[in-house]
Amino acid sequence: MAKGVLTFFCGKMGAGKTTKAHEIAQKRNAVLISEDEWLESIYPNSIESLDDYIKYSGLLKSQMKKLVQSILATGVDVVMDFPANTISQREWFRSIVSEIQAEHELIYIDLPNETCLEQIAKRRTEQPQRAVTDTEEMFESVTKYFVAPTSDEGFNTTVVVANT
Repeated sequence: MAKGVLTFFCGKMGAGKTTKAHEIAQKRNAVLISEDEWLESIYPNSIESLDDYIKYSGLLKSQMKKLVQSILATGVDVVMDFPANTISQREWFRSIVSEIQAEHELIYIDLPNETCLEQIAKRRTEQPQRAVTDTEEMFESVTKYFVAPTSDEGFNTTVVVANT
């Protein structure tokens, strides 16, 4: 039986990864797994800093990997709204697919900082519960760790240069 395809995303905070994940999951009739939803459900009101995010996100990884691999193994596509914004984050995604020989697609949403910051400001208005973390300061903190994917990493990458 053919395995499902894993789709995951790279892009700065506010680039539109979640919006694109929803679009692709619907278009491909794939299972959508959102890190933000899982974190809020399991660790409600626990993430107020980058350190909090790193801690709680790390706690999800082991079980999430097993879950995604089991879904992919059934032949169902999975769209993960989890960041692949650093080399180590992308290596985690690589381990998910390589261990079970599944296909993947990395979608890199390449937007300028100004556009991301505008979208974060809009999101704060639309989702007031995110006002604590969706700040320019958090954007700057997170962005200093951002590493755009390169062809040397060997991912099947699609680059999106406009929020379309």
